[in-house]
Amino acid sequence: MPADAAKPSRLRRFLDSDVGWSFRQTPAAWLSALVLTILVLTALFCPLIAPQNPHDLAQVFIDKAEIPPIWAPDGEWPFLLGTDPQGRDVLSAILYGTRVSLIIGFSAVLVSMLIGVSIGLAAGFYGGRIDNLLMRLGDTVLSIPTLLMAILVSAIFRELLPPSLREPFAAAVLVLSISLTNWVQYARTVRASTMVERRKEYVLAARIIKVPAGRIMRQHILPNTLTPVMVAATLNLGLAILSEATLSFLGVGMPITQPSLGTLIRIGNQYLFSGSWWLVVFPSLQLGLIVLSVNLLGDWLRDALNPKLR
Repeated sequence: MPADAAKPSRLRRFLDSDVGWSFRQTPAAWLSALVLTILVLTALFCPLIAPQNPHDLAQVFIDKAEIPPIWAPDGEWPFLLGTDPQGRDVLSAILYGTRVSLIIGFSAVLVSMLIGVSIGLAAGFYGGRIDNLLMRLGDTVLSIPTLLMAILVSAIFRELLPPSLREPFAAAVLVLSISLTNWVQYARTVRASTMVERRKEYVLAARIIKVPAGRIMRQHILPNTLTPVMVAATLNLGLAILSEATLSFLGVGMPITQPSLGTLIRIGNQYLFSGSWWLVVFPSLQLGLIVLSVNLLGDWLRDALNPKLR
């Protein structure tokens, strides 16, 4: 038998590991992972499964405005969750809005992780004045409320852009706004791990043979700091998605032409007391389900990777 045929797959190795065993034995973990997978797949493939494209005016009919959900007496097929005052299908708008929220959330986590890991590596490896300067910068960011900081950064970037580019670059501005307020946790986590790793023999040996500092940090120290970083990234994903929804709800996030879940909630809130409750309830449920699933996964991952709990 060839050696490759006897080698177990990555999925099998994961399921046989301690983390895989913990995943199988934790119903909240695999259930939240299943729900999150379904939400992500339906958002990514929304053009194939959504009843209509809410951004295509040719598919929007004003005479179908404010139709209630399908189970209501006045409900119509194929509008399962009803329509909004412009005749757009609410389910389609939620699927497209979920895709926008997930893309912004994942992008913000990646950018903030890149910034925080780089700063944490430099602070922990060099120490001294560089460490003090970078950590005081982090303390300054933390001294300002996160939401206020995000609004301030978003307003600055919007003012720097010409009016014609504000809507096309709205997602990029949101990613930068959220990233510049969430990098401190990664920096502190990596800094603490780097300060421990830099005193170990393999790092001292690399410095003795004149290995460049950048290569030591990138190839030797960084892999040993990734476990707490991945836990922090999982926990911060839900916070990033919620931050985007909050900014969009306040009117400084995604525009109406590119609605996210926060934008849909803001629009639907205007019609809540007129009887069109479905315009705000269903986007809010979708947002809550995403954040809850991500937080449950993050809590499980934190416990599964904690050696003291094994």
